[in-house]
Amino acid sequence: MPAVTSDPAVPAHPPAPALPHTWRPLGVRLAVVFFGVLLLVVCAAAWFGFDQSIRDRWTWLQRGTVLAFGLATAFLGWLLSRSRATARADGLVVVNGLKRRELDWAQVLAVHLPPGAPWATLDLADGTTVSVMAFQGSDGQLAQRGVRELRALIDR
Repeated sequence: MPAVTSDPAVPAHPPAPALPHTWRPLGVRLAVVFFGVLLLVVCAAAWFGFDQSIRDRWTWLQRGTVLAFGLATAFLGWLLSRSRATARADGLVVVNGLKRRELDWAQVLAVHLPPGAPWATLDLADGTTVSVMAFQGSDGQLAQRGVRELRALIDR
């Protein structure tokens, strides 16, 4: 049986944050920036590593294909990094990729982030659930603290 601690530095129920408050995933945003820059550097190094004769053989269609791939990769990175949850006085706004949901507080019953889950989920009054990619399981304590803060807002 785990020991129960009464460490005052770790509140069991943190106070609800001041509104409006926005949560965003940290790890996803860092990964998008890191791997985006890495991909750009590798492609630039490969391009300038080619002899001029090889670069001259690339057709406009081939260059356009590489450009389209780069733009598609940037778009997917933008979609991943735009995930957020914003608590306002009138409700909760959840943005996952292109999908935006505006929920009244009465609709939101609970928030869960079980161990090993990729992201948090909301239980809604109509019996459905909504994923909240703003709280990524890979963010660890940061995501757990955010879920506790959101739970404090739901329970008030």
